[in-house]
Amino acid sequence: MDFVLSELCDQVMTARAGHKPLFVMGGGSKAFYGNYRPVTPQDGHCLLDMTPFRGIVSYHPSELVVTVRAGTPLAELEAALAEHGQMLAFEPPHFSPAATVGGCVAAGLSGPRRMSAGALRDFVLGARLLDSDGRVLSFGGEVMKNVAGYDVSRLLAGSHGIFGAILEVSLKVVPKPIEEVTLALPSTQAQALASFALWRGKPLPISATSWTGAAQDEGLMHVRLSGAPPAIASARQLIGGDALAPDAAQSWWTGLREQTHAFFAPARPLWRLALPPTAAALGHGPTLIEWGGGQRWLSGPQDAAELRELAQRLGGHATLFRPADVKPPADGVFHPLSPGIALITRRLKQELDPAGLFNPGRLVLEL
Repeated sequence: MDFVLSELCDQVMTARAGHKPLFVMGGGSKAFYGNYRPVTPQDGHCLLDMTPFRGIVSYHPSELVVTVRAGTPLAELEAALAEHGQMLAFEPPHFSPAATVGGCVAAGLSGPRRMSAGALRDFVLGARLLDSDGRVLSFGGEVMKNVAGYDVSRLLAGSHGIFGAILEVSLKVVPKPIEEVTLALPSTQAQALASFALWRGKPLPISATSWTGAAQDEGLMHVRLSGAPPAIASARQLIGGDALAPDAAQSWWTGLREQTHAFFAPARPLWRLALPPTAAALGHGPTLIEWGGGQRWLSGPQDAAELRELAQRLGGHATLFRPADVKPPADGVFHPLSPGIALITRRLKQELDPAGLFNPGRLVLEL
């Protein structure tokens, strides 16, 4: 791997010497996400392919920590963890068999289990980054600890590669649940949100929830219970509903994570709203709710300014997750950053990539 790393460093230095932007690429499974534009060498752009830099560096099952190179296929990492009865708690989406660990971290996306386990960034313990000077920078380590200043390794989660090329990450892993059961219940959107709020106040082993339907009409709620059999049996009595067969349950949550359900039809624009779980039903067309009300997907055309204003008023933000056939807003697909966050982002960009080399415009159009 030393030769591959040397090649990556050389490519960075060549791009910098030629004053050419450098676009970091893994498996390309999430190329649609962010302020994306087609990148070709003919346009004077340089691609930094991270897929050759792969492999698990170290794995300590007893310590619940794994360190892995960025180009490692995400499926390969999850298979290695499964051999020891462990998993990535944040249940990251793949969107393609080519998905890599580096792309997973750079995109910062978490799956259905995020509501109970936490977000991807919460499990990043350390990272190595290739900066615009061709240097390898190390942040964090393999243990949980608090340090002064920015926790840069966690700030790389969801950074879309604008600070540099992620080379390695150390991740905290968790044991797989002893048992899981998924319950299905018919409900309206308002009823589902009320149920989610009620259950949040109780010590229930809920690891994922979802509701899908047309606007506020009758829909279907799914609730996944994970943990010890007695706790699951008690929760089933309280929640009710019908238990899905294991294969059907696995298919539902995998389809939700990978966005293969009919709701996520690729020909339609897809908006992602992060809102306080207490926010009421929105009434903006076909809706899918996750994370106990904290994440809401809207399928179909929306007025960007109106939707963002609504999300901000409710204490959240709105992202045009997949533009499909609509033109992205002039200020980008992401909700505009607050002044404080924008200032921190600019300072980090200036510190880690003063040449403005990596993934220009991908996260913030002006960076």
